[in-house]
Amino acid sequence: MSNFDIINLMVVFIDESGIHKQEGHSTVAVVYVEIFNLLKFQEQFEEILKRLRIKEFHWADHGWKVRKKFFEAIASLDYLFKVAIFENPTNQVKMMEIVFQHLITEKNIRSIFIDGKKPKWYEQDLKRVLRAKGITVKKLKTVRKETSYFGVQLADALAGLIRYSKDNPGPDVKEMILSLKRGKKLFGEYLFTSIK
Repeated sequence: MSNFDIINLMVVFIDESGIHKQEGHSTVAVVYVEIFNLLKFQEQFEEILKRLRIKEFHWADHGWKVRKKFFEAIASLDYLFKVAIFENPTNQVKMMEIVFQHLITEKNIRSIFIDGKKPKWYEQDLKRVLRAKGITVKKLKTVRKETSYFGVQLADALAGLIRYSKDNPGPDVKEMILSLKRGKKLFGEYLFTSIK
């Protein structure tokens, strides 16, 4: 495939946060990375992890000191994201179908990686939702968080931050969200009521 063929194609990474809670909010972050710059994105992300002296970034595993440094560092990366916010409790399968119906709207997607191993029927169901919208994706795969999926780690961080900001609004978290908006990283935010 030539460079001309892959310009403007994207790889999408999806992660959710707070889906097992009975109150508060769940979030699903959808992170778009242009495939032409995917290698550069991966190299820069790996360098950020090295500077922070961590092997992987997971929202739940780090305190505010590391979280703040991480979000300052990722400001320079080339990505965009959308987020869906749900009131808890919510039905996970229906929640992801809604995400695919409302947040995955771009036609130029090459691959989608979703955090968390799911059954094959789950992947097939989501592909069906995309096909109904006229979106063809070469690869849709559910994956475990691994260092090779830096985009999934980024989606985890963004989903965790947005959920935390809804359930625990405070000056530090508000500033981190404002920084993402000022940097034009967040380009869609959707609020849904509980889905059972």
